Amino acid sequence: MASDTGGPSGGFGVYVHWPFCAAKCPYCDFNSHVRREVDQARYARALVSELGYMASLAPGLTVDSVFFGGGTPSLMDPATVSGVLDAVAANWPVADGVEVTLEANPSSVEAERFRGYASAGVNRVSLGVQALDDASLKFLGRLHDRKDALAALEIARSTFDRVSFDMIYARPGQSADGWREELGEACAMAADHLSLYQLTIEPDTPFAALHARGRLAVPGEDLSRDLYDVTLETTDRHGLPAYEISNHARPGAESRHNMVYWRCGQWAGIGPGAHGRLDIDGNRTALSTIRAPEAWLASVESGQHGIADRQVLDPAEMTDEFLVMGLRLKEGIDPRRYESLSGHGFAPSRIDDLVGYGLIEILSDGRIRATPSGFAVLNAVVADLAA
Repeated sequence: MASDTGGPSGGFGVYVHWPFCAAKCPYCDFNSHVRREVDQARYARALVSELGYMASLAPGLTVDSVFFGGGTPSLMDPATVSGVLDAVAANWPVADGVEVTLEANPSSVEAERFRGYASAGVNRVSLGVQALDDASLKFLGRLHDRKDALAALEIARSTFDRVSFDMIYARPGQSADGWREELGEACAMAADHLSLYQLTIEPDTPFAALHARGRLAVPGEDLSRDLYDVTLETTDRHGLPAYEISNHARPGAESRHNMVYWRCGQWAGIGPGAHGRLDIDGNRTALSTIRAPEAWLASVESGQHGIADRQVLDPAEMTDEFLVMGLRLKEGIDPRRYESLSGHGFAPSRIDDLVGYGLIEILSDGRIRATPSGFAVLNAVVADLAA
């Protein structure tokens, strides 16, 4: 089944952004802010208000997933999480078996808090482990150590039905053999899902400043490719194959919320700096909210809303989004959907060239997907298909 504007039936999700952190990591370019004190009751009321406003823009949809991201959502009180989830259910029908994910840092975990989240309705947790040795964790600016990470994983696995954790690789000085050993250990500890990201130097971060001064060197192209190949081989061997460029899961344990994004479904983005995609009056609309937490809060409390920008996407923008997001997935894309969005099909010569180079493959049902080699140069594959 497909929607007129959203691509394959990607479902509907709610993303809730909690922008506050105990410390800012040097590689992070997310909308996160260090605050010593946060009036959670005020922010909770504002989030509930925003949910009502979003429901007025997109009424009647059934919620398939809710995701608390950040920032550090595990700094939220369980009562805050519970109030937001109650408001979600008050504004939209909620699917049976809805996936409710909360991101957590191992440094902000304790058993009673996790039990509170589970009681509130959270059934999946995603832990920001990032590395399994103390030196790397210190380099990454994390507030936890290896012992904290292992303890948090144990608490999570005993509390929630589903557990994921993140790792960052391609760190300075990291070898393919070293990553193979570390990742093998991570896979052995994994419940059902891993998110594995190559370290990238994002603009306007402390790491970017160090890199510009020559004080931080990341692996070159050849080693980065070796590390990516090790990632695929190791996760496959442990029964956690890639279903998306950076995400690995046991069959059936894929992140349903992130699949909403990659399948170009609809989602309401709530909170400072959140983004969303909603079909409003038949038009696929990109929404973004005010980034500064205090400004967002003031706008919502004034009786307005927190949206900073809304843009109706034209066919070319929807087509680009469909390609960029859909080709990240192992399941690939349906070329008929591309043709309905763009008004034309793919150029046969480009398809033949990309198949010949081993960068894409055509599945038996006609879907197009990137090969492992294509994943490694996906931006180029997308640009070639879209040209």
